[in-house]
Amino acid sequence: MKRFYIVLLFQILSLPALKAQDTLAFPYSWQGKWQGDLEIYTAKGLSQSVPMELHILPTDSTNRFTWTIIYGEDKEAGKRPYELVILDAEKGVYAIDEKNSIQLEGYFIKDKFFSRFEVMGNLLLTTEQLVGEELIFEIIVGKMTPVSVTGNEVINGDTIPPVQAFPLKVMQRAILHRQ
Repeated sequence: MKRFYIVLLFQILSLPALKAQDTLAFPYSWQGKWQGDLEIYTAKGLSQSVPMELHILPTDSTNRFTWTIIYGEDKEAGKRPYELVILDAEKGVYAIDEKNSIQLEGYFIKDKFFSRFEVMGNLLLTTEQLVGEELIFEIIVGKMTPVSVTGNEVINGDTIPPVQAFPLKVMQRAILHRQ
């Protein structure tokens, strides 16, 4: 019976370490050259499809990986040689270094990598998620100008805060496979 409790105690004590290891598996388990087609959708449906690659490879630095995105057939013209920077893996905080003074913070939560930023009046949400043998890449784009503001009233003594809704214009999605 004592042996059962010792084994059970070991298993319980190992759980936090296993969870930390799962979180720390990113980006190591994502390494490789990924390829597929990026499909671009609007409310009218599929508007364009282009070949896409994402290369996640180690560099000489211990806290950086390549995060090279290639759009289209011309692999040089369509190349975006970014890097993924590990800022605090235990907290899930990273950055995409675009190598041109732009660094976009990213967050690894559960099993998905998120980055949300605004550029030229557009709010973008990017996500990448490893699902089995597929890497799902998505970008959602819409204007920062709200299409409506509701709430901002007192109802039955409760103060309802204002809530702004923002439009969505484009969704880009690719299902990528390791080459």
